[in-house]
Amino acid sequence: MHERTLGEQATPEAAGLRILAADEDEIALHETARILRDLGHEVTEFAVGTAEVADAIAREDPDASVVVVHHDDDYALGLIDEIVSFSTGPVVALLDNEDPDFVRKAADRGIHAYARPIAPDAVQSALEVALRRHSEQAQLSEAVDQLETALERRALIERAKGILMERHSVDERAAFELLRAKARSTSRSVVDLSRAVLDGHALLPNTNGD
Repeated sequence: MHERTLGEQATPEAAGLRILAADEDEIALHETARILRDLGHEVTEFAVGTAEVADAIAREDPDASVVVVHHDDDYALGLIDEIVSFSTGPVVALLDNEDPDFVRKAADRGIHAYARPIAPDAVQSALEVALRRHSEQAQLSEAVDQLETALERRALIERAKGILMERHSVDERAAFELLRAKARSTSRSVVDLSRAVLDGHALLPNTNGD
């Protein structure tokens, strides 16, 4: 895991964050909050139980969330599940002890980074890693959405061409020219017209007179 050297400045996106802190141990929770505040972050909410997490996230929409893990792994995993389900920001696990099995389970549930020990430098490094990974995931998701949209547009046009090829007894190129000419004359996009063709609202007149 990336470690930030002592004295190194936090990256701009990892400075002054609004953070939700969740912990099964209320006393330890306040210590975690102190560390985060000393790092220059604002701790917007405390959450001890899973029922509190959803309400806190809905109220505050934090930039990031941290879950402190002590001895009850199942409880901590429940907190992580709840936070990942509702939060729009990254999630960091703070561990008292190194536990590869827990880290694997937490990663499967969607954490973006973890830190051990629970010390200022390690916590800040984990936040920076989590923000970077969260941003990369968001960009990848957006790219996938754009690709899916492009593929959907192409599929629409291909299906509309197939309808026109059958209706007008023309080849694929001529069918596309029909679509493009009609779209141009009606000031519509080829995609919009293709969708209308599929819906049965814009079937062009049969040039064969059938």
